[in-house]
Amino acid sequence: MRIHVTDLQQGDMLKEDAFNPAGLHVLPRGTVVKIEETDLLNRHKIDYVEIEPRGSETGPGVLSAVMQSHIELAIRGYQSIFLEALTSGKFEESTVDLQLEPLLRTVDEHRDIVSLLLVLEREDVSLYNHSMQVGMLSYYMATWLGYSREECYAVSKAGYLHDIGKSKISPTIRNRTDYLTEYDMQELRKHAKLGHDVIKNSMNDETTALVALQHHEREDGSGYPQGLTKPDIHPYSQIVAVADTYLRLSEGKKGEPKRPLLDILREVSELGFGKLNEKPVQALVQHLMSNLIGKNVRLSSGDTGTIILNNPSDIFKPLVRVGDQFHDLSRERNLAVEEVFL
Repeated sequence: MRIHVTDLQQGDMLKEDAFNPAGLHVLPRGTVVKIEETDLLNRHKIDYVEIEPRGSETGPGVLSAVMQSHIELAIRGYQSIFLEALTSGKFEESTVDLQLEPLLRTVDEHRDIVSLLLVLEREDVSLYNHSMQVGMLSYYMATWLGYSREECYAVSKAGYLHDIGKSKISPTIRNRTDYLTEYDMQELRKHAKLGHDVIKNSMNDETTALVALQHHEREDGSGYPQGLTKPDIHPYSQIVAVADTYLRLSEGKKGEPKRPLLDILREVSELGFGKLNEKPVQALVQHLMSNLIGKNVRLSSGDTGTIILNNPSDIFKPLVRVGDQFHDLSRERNLAVEEVFL
């Protein structure tokens, strides 16, 4: 639905990215329009934008009933698969497809990945919830990297099942949230090989089994269980490793405050130099950062504002508007984004 900027209403959602006449990216698709966004479009001399049909989306920060239903189905479905693997060492492949396919059909229609991740962060993240999110984020990343729809589904399926080997780990170790002994760590690391075996027992799909085996491998050889280096790690494993790492960092540790989103993205970006593959890392960072434009934030000063632009010199230090003032965080080094919220 193409509309003139002067006709925008609060709550309209951008269907396409908005660029100014010079080609500068101003607002990402999925942005929910408020007064600040309309002002920004006017300042950049953007006359027309594409918006979603009015009334087709729920309000900002609220998932549609359909998407919420499919997320819950995928989490419960994973729990069922996990318990089946725990008791019998295998699971029904058809069950995986029944849970995953509806979720990914809905994901195709939800482009505001930052809002989606922020909503999911509000939940208590269990092993089942984490696996659903890794499958979903892996799907997004494969899409951004230009894989075919069939390949994107295969990557997502591998992400969904990447931790299935934990079903064969003692629950006293698997569920421990405090200090892990060296013995505990060695036992927990066995889940990669055990996951490979469970998947091989359940499906005729060597690639999905390989991702379970390799998702903790690192390009410099510091990972496990085989200490592989970059040439020997499957591309699907590289994608799932990035999704798993980002989400683990986002979840944080029990009893500790969650880290700022931009700090996490900076760490993931740094891991793209030798640990994680640079292509999925850059796909994740670039898409999440562009999606942050227009989002509300709380600064370390306590002020709240809106991200206006990402600085090309330091993408993790954006331009933030607070009231009538603009703060370039790449210059005001004493300020940082502490929280992104809806």
